Amino acid sequence: MLTTAMAQPALAQSTRQQLKTANKFFGQENYRASLPYYEQVLAKDPNNAQALFRAGIAYMSFDKEKASDYIYKAQRLKKNVAKDVEYWLGRVDHLNYNFDEAISHFQAYNATLKTKDSRKRELAQLIQHSKNAKVQFNSPKDIFVKNLGPTINTQWSEHSPVISADDKILLFTSRSDNMSAAPVVNADGKATDNKKLAADGQYYENIYEARRIDDDNWDKPRSLSGVLNGKGHDASIQVFDNDTKLLMYRNDENGDILYAEKSGSDWTEPKRLNKNINTPAFESDAYITPDGLTIYFSTAKYSEDGTLDIYFSTRVPGGDWGPAKTIGNAINTPYDDDSPYLSRDGKTMYFSSRGHNTMGGYDIFKSEYDSIGRKWGRPENMGYPINTPDDDTYYRLSPDASYAYLSSYRIGGYGEKDIYTINYIKNATIRGRVLAMQDSSAIPGAELVFSGTQADKTALSYRDVSKPLTGEYQVNVLSGRTYQVAVSKDGKNIETQEFAVPISTNDSTVVEKDFYVNYIDTTAANMANINPIYFDTDKYTLRPESIVELKKVSALLAANPGINISIEGNTDSRNTDEYNIVLGQNRANVAYNYLKKAGIAETRMVTVSYGERRPVAPNDSPENMQLNRRTDFRVIVKEGEGMPNMNRPAPAPAPSGGTGTGSNMGMGTTPTVPLQPGKSKVKLEDGTKVKTKVDEDSDKVKVKTKGPDDEKSKTVTKDGTIDAKSKDAEGNKVKVKTDND
Repeated sequence: MLTTAMAQPALAQSTRQQLKTANKFFGQENYRASLPYYEQVLAKDPNNAQALFRAGIAYMSFDKEKASDYIYKAQRLKKNVAKDVEYWLGRVDHLNYNFDEAISHFQAYNATLKTKDSRKRELAQLIQHSKNAKVQFNSPKDIFVKNLGPTINTQWSEHSPVISADDKILLFTSRSDNMSAAPVVNADGKATDNKKLAADGQYYENIYEARRIDDDNWDKPRSLSGVLNGKGHDASIQVFDNDTKLLMYRNDENGDILYAEKSGSDWTEPKRLNKNINTPAFESDAYITPDGLTIYFSTAKYSEDGTLDIYFSTRVPGGDWGPAKTIGNAINTPYDDDSPYLSRDGKTMYFSSRGHNTMGGYDIFKSEYDSIGRKWGRPENMGYPINTPDDDTYYRLSPDASYAYLSSYRIGGYGEKDIYTINYIKNATIRGRVLAMQDSSAIPGAELVFSGTQADKTALSYRDVSKPLTGEYQVNVLSGRTYQVAVSKDGKNIETQEFAVPISTNDSTVVEKDFYVNYIDTTAANMANINPIYFDTDKYTLRPESIVELKKVSALLAANPGINISIEGNTDSRNTDEYNIVLGQNRANVAYNYLKKAGIAETRMVTVSYGERRPVAPNDSPENMQLNRRTDFRVIVKEGEGMPNMNRPAPAPAPSGGTGTGSNMGMGTTPTVPLQPGKSKVKLEDGTKVKTKVDEDSDKVKVKTKGPDDEKSKTVTKDGTIDAKSKDAEGNKVKVKTDND
């Protein structure tokens, strides 16, 4: 990419002359200008170790992977291609995330130096950087880093993002020539397009403005060089006072902080801040608080070796900036500390530093203000992937603080520093249905468990149970990763599928996903005409009306000795899941115990509690909650088989009242038997004979039935007590005696 944008040296030059020209630019640290000449040498002599080695160093600012390839190849061709080859191998391995290898190379180079060599201090720091980087890289944050794209970013350096209060205008700094062509440099190091270049062969930094089109796109930037940009470097810093003023950098007098005021669609001539801020030393960046009374800025004035530290100054309203004061040694280090920026509430400072526990180069740190101790706390590295092994600077929050901008040179960018956005990855709602692959029928009661990991490998797990009838489910999961989704039914795993959830940077993302599984329902949806039995809040005592349904279940099981049932307890959502599982189990047990006393073998019944996990209605009203406080009865069917044909139980008489409700125990036609004092005989349509005897006060009722297949029953109801006996056509007998509690 770089070679096509640069002037190609004359082909007529000899390889020796091209190498000499390349080395001249390399010695001036004009790496961009050197690369086309090195590439011409390598086109003719691919194994020229010196050209590979120096081109590799030059590429470190533009193409880290190519830099590694070139330097390693140079060493393979000529082991001692340079005395410091181990140093540069360490540097390039560090930039390419090969931290253990980088440490080995740094240690190897360190061993070649004399004890008092001043370079040992730098090597110790570089080794520590690689150790820090390894820790941060292995403990990443769930953060989405996104490049602003080629409209803003170029093969040149873009940095210092400044966003307007409405998040629609972006000011930034670029070293491109009006966001277009690269400089064309001849062998003398001069630009052939008559544009003045900086010492490193690139154009000077200029300020640009771009207007947002939508969340992901920007209009073509326009240069503000007509007013804001001077003869050298100019950079954007901050807009303040309702976006009417612009704080900016200019490299006059080693670097000063200036400000300009809005004038229509442009800006006035910039003015310098006073001498308490600007000094003959280097001032690089600043931030003014929303009240306009405090400025934090980075300056080299007060350090012994010219490194940057962060200072602040205050002023009275309408006055000028007062004397500078250090922000303190909690933040300032013996290395560069730069680019201060505060959260809107003033409680958090973000800044860039080459000190502390940086991963290498500048990293972004944050410090919380201790209002009691009136000092800034110990800085915290913002971690990977906000920070990388290379320079990461100019961290700026969006107006609503929901995301941030920063400038960084990282693998996958457009070249040198690019501007990125930083978003914390948010939850996404996943919803859909669980369906049978064979016929797309809904599978209610299927449990889905989404298993994944956070960026730092911490386990994640989310679950839901598909709803009755519809098979619908819904879970909120951390987005931006692939989940293993285990689908099970009645405690048995059906299958596990993978599902990739896209990245969401807000909490309103909804993803529709239906899971089709290889499953055949082996339980009946309902036992013939058997209804659930219901319970009072937080109770598991049988209601009087529950006896009617339990008699139906008992009669059905007596008439069909080959079938087994699942007794399933459910609750509403008033209490904790753990509590409701126990309550649901108690509701299943009370039905189980009743049926056991009615003569149903224990081996034919199983109990299970679903707690609040299988609601049949939303738990949003007393009526709906009542529907969820229930026990269901389901026929268990053998794997792969359908619902069996069941024998009809012997008809049972109505125990009381005139409706006869439940007298057939769930099967056939419900007879209506008059319950007047005295005796009566009735013959039903199917041939069943019913004899009834009611005493004078109607407090005792005796009913006898005889079916067409010699089924018989006898029921005596007295003062709410039921005493019933029945025998079906096969001779199976059932006895029920209860006081209806």
